[in-house]
Amino acid sequence: MLNRRDAMVRLGQVGLAGLTLPRLLQGQYASAATSKSNGTADACIYLFLWGGPPQQDMWDMKPDAPQGIRSLFQAIRSVTPGLDICDQMPLFARHTDKVAVIRSLTHPSNVHEASVYHVLTGKQNPQLVVPRNARKRSDFPNFGSVISYFQEPGLLPASVTLPRPIGHDGVTYSGTHAGFLGPRYDPLELKPANKSAEHASHSTDLPAELSETRLLARQGLLKQLETQDHLLQSDKGGRDLDEFRSQALRMISSPAARRAFDLEKEPPRIRDRYGRNEYGESFLLARRLVEAGVKVVSVIWMYIMPDGKVANVWDNHGGTAGLGGVTGYVMLKEKYCLPPLDRAFSALLEDLSDRGMLERTLVCAVGEFGRTPKINATQGRDHWGACGSAILAGGGIRGGQVYGSSDRIGAYPKDNPVSPEDLLATIHHAMGLSPDQEIPDREGKPNRLCDGRAIRELFG
Repeated sequence: MLNRRDAMVRLGQVGLAGLTLPRLLQGQYASAATSKSNGTADACIYLFLWGGPPQQDMWDMKPDAPQGIRSLFQAIRSVTPGLDICDQMPLFARHTDKVAVIRSLTHPSNVHEASVYHVLTGKQNPQLVVPRNARKRSDFPNFGSVISYFQEPGLLPASVTLPRPIGHDGVTYSGTHAGFLGPRYDPLELKPANKSAEHASHSTDLPAELSETRLLARQGLLKQLETQDHLLQSDKGGRDLDEFRSQALRMISSPAARRAFDLEKEPPRIRDRYGRNEYGESFLLARRLVEAGVKVVSVIWMYIMPDGKVANVWDNHGGTAGLGGVTGYVMLKEKYCLPPLDRAFSALLEDLSDRGMLERTLVCAVGEFGRTPKINATQGRDHWGACGSAILAGGGIRGGQVYGSSDRIGAYPKDNPVSPEDLLATIHHAMGLSPDQEIPDREGKPNRLCDGRAIRELFG
């Protein structure tokens, strides 16, 4: 015979490929009291090139730099006069009229973990333990969770991470969830970080044995049980549990919400255009989700190697054993770097524009840092926080422009340096939030959203 606690647990775990309903989605119950100002974005697609993309080999070419620093790729003209792109990205070069290239992104760290946290949260955390920097509830929330905090709940979560959060060897990185805001504002994660013990694998399909009618009947019984339970135990955790379950039930009982995750609804030519691989399908799913009402979709770029381990392949030192020990430049030309990025990124910009969604959707592409000017012994580049690049498009951003510049070898900003805080402030500004707005930590202490300055010159 089941006792009350066992019944609560079992009824709360109604399939969804092992998904526990209280952990599925996060309700967003605070309201934003700001104007859009120059930003016009209702949603953001955030493309995180984990590992640190080499700006000198992509969108800040230095063709006049000395040998050993100058890229082995050639610079080609784009549709924007004066904005050259590497010859490995010819499709993207056709859409530079839609983007702003920031060439002066800078911060002081050359360490992956610290830099990921800084770029995703706008905060520096000297307490991070490298490499075992597992995320925890004392972390500052990432920007997707901040956006979630200022949204009303709906059929779909406010923030989704595709295809999985940053992490490896059982550790999910700090900076990838809602931190001190609590699990209510965590992004929906369809898969866990590689080899992680965290239960983050979620499905949007009802299990075969559970019809929607049975699900709603169970909801009624569950509500009765919880009403009694909350008379005995009323706390914030219990309220969060109700909010998770409420949105979870709305979503999985809604055909429209589940349909948003179904790529089979897309015409084959569209799927071909994005690329039938994990990257292309993640970019396409991101478009479908913002079209359905999700506010922030983060696409984390990584590669599962043949040995089953994860590789942050933009970390193109070269010589990675699991990738066959190839050089850094060979890595960039492989199926996990520039070719799928060129296809998927150009398809996303074109698709959003054709659908009339680009003005209302901010797109950001960035990594945790840039790469060294000097090409190393394995024909790659090493970690370099002092200078990197970021790409912004849509959401009121004026396309066909370059903001900031690096010196002649791409080592340091030459003018208009941009910090991670400034980049996040610009994203918040595009979505109608002010860096001066506040969020409470676990003790109720107010915290500014961001200490940066929005780059207003990018808009209009």
